Amino acid sequence: MKKEHIILVFFILAKFLLQYRLISPAYELHRDEFLHLDLGKHPDWGYLSVPPVTGLISRVIYLLGNSEFWVKFFPALSGALTIWVVWKAIDALKGDLYAKVLGATCLLFSVLLRLNTLYQPNSIDVLCWTTVYYCIIRYINGENGKWLMATAVVFALGFLNKYNIIFLLIGMLPALLVTDRRKIFGQPVLYIAALIALAIVMPNLIWQYRNGFPVVTHMKALSDLQLVNVSRSGFLFNQVLFFYSSFFVLIASLIALIGHKPFGRYRVFLWSLLFTLLVFIYLKAKDYYAIGIYPIYFAFGSVYLSRILKFKRGVYLKGLSLVLPVVLFIPMYRYAFPDRSPEYIIRHKEAYSKLGLLRWEDGRDHELPQDFADMLGWKELAAEVDKAYAAITDGHTLILCDNYGQAGAINYYSKLGLRAVSFNGDYINWFELEEPYTNLIRVKEGKEREDEMEKTRPYFERATESGRITNPYARESGATVFSFVGAKTDINERIRSEIAEKKK
Repeated sequence: MKKEHIILVFFILAKFLLQYRLISPAYELHRDEFLHLDLGKHPDWGYLSVPPVTGLISRVIYLLGNSEFWVKFFPALSGALTIWVVWKAIDALKGDLYAKVLGATCLLFSVLLRLNTLYQPNSIDVLCWTTVYYCIIRYINGENGKWLMATAVVFALGFLNKYNIIFLLIGMLPALLVTDRRKIFGQPVLYIAALIALAIVMPNLIWQYRNGFPVVTHMKALSDLQLVNVSRSGFLFNQVLFFYSSFFVLIASLIALIGHKPFGRYRVFLWSLLFTLLVFIYLKAKDYYAIGIYPIYFAFGSVYLSRILKFKRGVYLKGLSLVLPVVLFIPMYRYAFPDRSPEYIIRHKEAYSKLGLLRWEDGRDHELPQDFADMLGWKELAAEVDKAYAAITDGHTLILCDNYGQAGAINYYSKLGLRAVSFNGDYINWFELEEPYTNLIRVKEGKEREDEMEKTRPYFERATESGRITNPYARESGATVFSFVGAKTDINERIRSEIAEKKK
């Protein structure tokens, strides 16, 4: 095996080892992960929350045993493949071993470690952005039409994973038009590639049409409830923070694309970066939406540095450039990962607050980072629901939750194999109403839980408060489990009416 292949394998293994090391046993799965896992039990060409690829991977995880090991394996794999694609991109740019090691180091010790801890579409999204850019580099190198075909296929797969990749296209098209690469629009192979991409994504587009384009509703809700709290200055600050330990390599990539003559043919990437960021800023996008832009630029920056550090003392600067991303990453390691207990974070709350890590989507600071709080209390909830279910001796019981996190956590952690649903997210399509329900286990959160007993008790023979999440650090702390036994009315009909109302 060649020396560089051994080094690449080392980076890949290091990536996997770090991903598993960076999650403390104090935490459980994340609320989004529960939803994504349940998608695998309902295969389809689309979902209310995400395109179909996540459901397909969740099905594979389910067939592999559905353990937390496999849940964490696939985002780690996406991160490892991103490093590999950048390694290949450096090779395509005629970079040496130093450039490859530098690029891999920058990606290994970056925000991707945080992103790849969670089973979400974001990890594959970054991989697909990086691979599309790599295919474009290969096309520019030789103008071989097969790389346009590859670009189209990867873009389509990325679209079926997360619609966010459409912003890559929005940024790249004007970049092509303002450079001499505009000649690509005269190539018939481009339109053949576009048709191939359209054919791949068409089943999902048809699904969106048949279901009233829920992606539009989802984006509107996202804009109204979350993006309204996003500041453009915060977006820009976090772009620097994401890769701050190796930001000098990104700066080098911009210098190279502006003035390094051998990189003149790749200037479209400079304009693409500008246009894509401007669109994200204008739309007040979440900061992590843009992470997929950057990995390919580490390829340009690494190759450029390897070329300008050829002088005698350049070897010392090369060594420093390899050490710097690791050393500067240490502060991020101390605060950005769920490898510290909630008690530790609260004791060091000031440091976390200064870094903006305690700011939630509601725009306010809380005790823990939002993602960490979303990884607590779920086993406790599932145990309380199991206990409530076991106490009901007769009839068919519906387990109804306020949100997808509660429903998914019960479905994952229940020792009795229970299945919960919600009017929230994709669960609204997964109610089983063939058999009449006579009992109801209701999970309520927030202030509404105080009125649940008074509101629902009249429709049942018996009603009790069975338990609640007591973990003070959980985002769902205080969520309460109510048991209602012996329905006096038709539960199924009420559920059908509620579903119809929610879907309007």
